[in-house]
Amino acid sequence: MDRRKSIKALLVGTVATGTLIEACNSADTKTAPAAEDAAAASKSDNATRMEQEVAYQKQVDGSPKFFTPDEMATVTILGDIIIPRDEVSGSASDAKVPEFIEFIVKDMPEHQVPMRGGLRWLDLQCLKRFEKAFKDCSPQQQIEMVDEIAYPKKAKPAMGQGVAFFNLMRNLTASGFYTSEIGVKDMGYAGNVPNQWNGVPADVLKQYNLAYTEKELKECISF
Repeated sequence: MDRRKSIKALLVGTVATGTLIEACNSADTKTAPAAEDAAAASKSDNATRMEQEVAYQKQVDGSPKFFTPDEMATVTILGDIIIPRDEVSGSASDAKVPEFIEFIVKDMPEHQVPMRGGLRWLDLQCLKRFEKAFKDCSPQQQIEMVDEIAYPKKAKPAMGQGVAFFNLMRNLTASGFYTSEIGVKDMGYAGNVPNQWNGVPADVLKQYNLAYTEKELKECISF
């Protein structure tokens, strides 16, 4: 299941999106089979999807950028504040969350006004306090501003618009991160893996007055 399908399965009605994989550009002839494999995988995936869905995704992916460079810089900073890099895994930006959010606001236009309005609100607040846009503030100033809107129950009424924006930003960040390869590894999700069975436990066999024969013990694999 690719990322687009995963996110829609997890968050129907909230935010919609496999894992974002960057193509490796190289002149090495070994890249040819890789390209063929990728094309085959893409063809196989498209074969399981409706033509309208494939066409729509191409349309969204190929449409102009929604966020300006300054807005994308702010989205990236906020994402890494919400999910920073640590000893376990990478940050939100390492997981390509900003690109995910860019896709989502084009895929689900209802998020465009709240996101752009929230980013503008954040910059205006920082201009009043620090005479700089959020992205140009020091890390300490950025955290000071975020602390004002990150905790809805503690936030002042005047921060209501900021709280709503940060809630959306947090939801999109978490959705993007935990449907990425990095996020899945962070959760420790292993998927379907074969288990190892060493027969019925001895105490259970004893309870029912049963036992394996010598032949069964010799023929069975013991882990």
